[in-house]
This record gives sequence, structure tokens and C-alpha cells, in this order.
Amino acid sequence: MRKILQSSICVLLLFTSWNGFAAAECDADGDVQFLCGPVSPEDLAQVPDSPWVVASGMEDDGYLYFTNSDDLSTTAVYPAANARHELIDRFADCPGPLTSGFRPHGVNLVRGENGIHTLLVVRHGDRESIEVFEIQETSSTPELTWIGCVIAPDGIVFNSVVATPERGMAATHMNLPMGAVYEWQPGADWEQVPGSESAGPNGIEISPDGKWFYIGGWGTRSIIKLSRGQSEVIVDSVDLPHHVDNVRWSTDGSLLAAGHVGPEMSSIITCLSQQQCDGVSTRVTRVDVNNLTAREIINYPSNPQFLLGTVAIEIGNEVWVGGIAGSNRIARFEYR
Repeated sequence: MRKILQSSICVLLLFTSWNGFAAAECDADGDVQFLCGPVSPEDLAQVPDSPWVVASGMEDDGYLYFTNSDDLSTTAVYPAANARHELIDRFADCPGPLTSGFRPHGVNLVRGENGIHTLLVVRHGDRESIEVFEIQETSSTPELTWIGCVIAPDGIVFNSVVATPERGMAATHMNLPMGAVYEWQPGADWEQVPGSESAGPNGIEISPDGKWFYIGGWGTRSIIKLSRGQSEVIVDSVDLPHHVDNVRWSTDGSLLAAGHVGPEMSSIITCLSQQQCDGVSTRVTRVDVNNLTAREIINYPSNPQFLLGTVAIEIGNEVWVGGIAGSNRIARFEYR
């Protein structure tokens, strides 16, 4: 019975959508402000040195959005009738662009030079893959160009992705009771990362020197620190008071771990599938990766306008929290 429950949670977290929020107003909820527009903004990434934020709308036939943190406007940019596609040699094994059945999930933005950056996007729907885009800053809305993809291994459904220093990528297979992290390098196949097996690995980040992965443990309610490319596999962790979804670097070098929790694991299923969310809340915890200590900074009860939070990033003097299940908004909290 427990395995059935765990599998159901994985499926719901990946594929649940509900558009009951579409007509909701965008008024503040006490001290919590909102940015309304993107539907199911499961993951967020800021375009460097700009007001623009990428949001992945995790819906069937969903979109990538560009959101402006200055005027709080949002534009759906992919798929689009005028979308640009230019397959590059680095992704020569990619079968080509596929805009139908586009269900974006985790994202990772890699800072580039001269205002040109790389965006990795976990994609479900008509194929399981990591889609790769180039973002070029302009005087107005950035330009987005699809440049390739890496197809997921058979039977693997990725959740979050992070670029590696060698121009490769690593992605989590959030599976319960046991999932893992997989790594890809140009010209090679996906390989499972040694020591990465855990219950529901979700979000992922990498240290600047490429020697450590930081993995959001959804099933373990922890941040897992895993060595990479070292002679000995080292695994350490810090427990958190909630299921961990996406993780993001903070400006002070800590990690922001976003997620949610309820009285029981089944409470998350009930909240997602039936919008009955008694006792369920969105949580964000700040994690010191050097000392492996944690401090919860956001505890926001589920409500009809914002069901479940999945990611937190710092934007100016605010913490933005994205969520799923058809919510048409990003929650904005004062910096903490």
C-alpha cells in the first residue's frame, strides 16, 4: 500500500493540473504580494543582470514565460508561432525541435558572455528530454532560441536539471521509493551518479567548482550533499521540516530549499487532486551548505489562490515562490 501511495505522489507531482485559479484576483494576502500571469510556474530562474525571470508553466501544452520584475508583466515565449530553432553540433543526436505536447518542468540557467546565456529545461509530454535554449538579452524582451535537446534514457522521467562545468548536465529521476541522479556529457550516454540513490530526489544544484551536488530530498525531507568526481563517494545531509522540491543558490552562498508539507504524505495527494489542503503549507528553508544547518524562512498555508509552492529565488529585496496545480501566480515575500 505504501508503494502505491508513493507512486501516486510521483505521478501527481509530475502531471496534475487544475485551472480553478484562472479567474482569481491578484490582490495581496496580508504581507504576501503576487505576480499574476504564468500558469503553474513550477520553476524559476533569473536572467543575469536584468529584470527578467524565466518561469516554466508545468501544464499539458504549457509554456516558458518571461516575467519582468520591474513592471510585473508576463509573456509566454515558447512554444510560439515565431519560435526560433537552430540545432547546434553539440546536440547532434537530438532528433530536432518538437513544440507539440510541451510540458516544461525544472529549469537551469547558465550565465554566458556578452548577454548570451544557456537555458536547460526538463520537458515532458510528447517526449522525455532536456531541451536546450539560448537566451540573448536585448533592450526589451530577451530573444529565445531552441538549440538542441538530450533525450532521457528509457524509463527515466527527469524532474530537475543543472549544468556541469564540463558543458554537460545532471538531472534527477524523482522516483519513490528510490530514485537517482543521472549525468550526461557531450558525445556520451547518460550515466547514473554513484551514491545518488535516495527516496524521491527532486531539486538539484552543483557547487561552483563542480565537486559537490546538492539534492533536494522530497521523500527524505532533507538536503543531500553528494561528492562528484572524487576518489571516494561522500554523502552527507541535513534534515528539513518539509518535503524538498527545487533548490536554488542564494546571493549569500546559502541554498533556498522550497517545498511543502502536510499532516501525512497522503495529504499532498489530497491537496493536489481534490484541492482539500487542510494542514498543508508551502515552506522555504535557508540551508548553510558548509555547516549543513537549516533555518526555515517561509511557512505559508495552502489556500485557493496558491496551493503548493515548489521553488524559491531571490529577486531584489523579495523572495519569489512558484507553484503548481494551475495557480496563475508567483507569491512574493519580503526578503528573509
